[in-house]
Amino acid sequence: MKLTIVGCSGSYPGPESVASCYLVQAEGNDAESGKRRTWNLVLDLGNGALGQLQRYVDPLDVDAVLLSHLHADHCVDMTSYYVVRKYHPTGTQPKLPVWGPKGTRRRLAKAYDLPVKTGMSEEFTFHRLEGGFHVGPFAITPYEVDHPVPAFGFRITVGDAVLAYSGDTGPTDALLDLAADADLFLCEASFRAGDDNPPSLHLTGAEAGEYASKADAKLLVVTHVPPWHEADVIMGEVVSAYSGPAELAVAGATYDLG
Repeated sequence: MKLTIVGCSGSYPGPESVASCYLVQAEGNDAESGKRRTWNLVLDLGNGALGQLQRYVDPLDVDAVLLSHLHADHCVDMTSYYVVRKYHPTGTQPKLPVWGPKGTRRRLAKAYDLPVKTGMSEEFTFHRLEGGFHVGPFAITPYEVDHPVPAFGFRITVGDAVLAYSGDTGPTDALLDLAADADLFLCEASFRAGDDNPPSLHLTGAEAGEYASKADAKLLVVTHVPPWHEADVIMGEVVSAYSGPAELAVAGATYDLG
């Protein structure tokens, strides 16, 4: 399983990165052809992400999209993706499966000013996040986390490799199960400790480190740091709470999970 950081800027695009988007790839058998191929899974598609995604994969080769929640910095480029799949010169594309919270179909229709009844239903097949499911070689378990809107993190496994993604969340014990013994814990850290931070919204660097430590995650990759914060400050908090290897997510970085 391979992770590529497509976009990692918190809450809005920054000068070094677009908003949240992560490409997860793995080899697996194709049920239709019986042949082995690379499967492409996209986690979130925030502001500007579709453009950067094309550096790493053809948008027509994506197998599924998972939307952690419906804030614009995690889903708004689905409107551009709709255009790609509807109007591509090679013709109408097969419906692409999209998993998201309740209301995803309606939210995206309104974002593109489409009739809510039909929306993007000819381009995407919408599934509600509840219970575990599979996409090719990926076994995916969503975990509801703590955010002002319905929001989820994801635990993704291929064989023995485990990737955990927090999505956007405030402190919650759900992260302990989500990230338990993960090979890589991709965890947001949007707040600084000591600031007057609102509850049930985001994590501080210290909290991200604490959850990684308690979950025995093997590698912590810190993401969703807003451009208005100095990343070094956030990472200083992280390493004070987590003794394992920790890195700041950087657009274009890749990780092989085995």
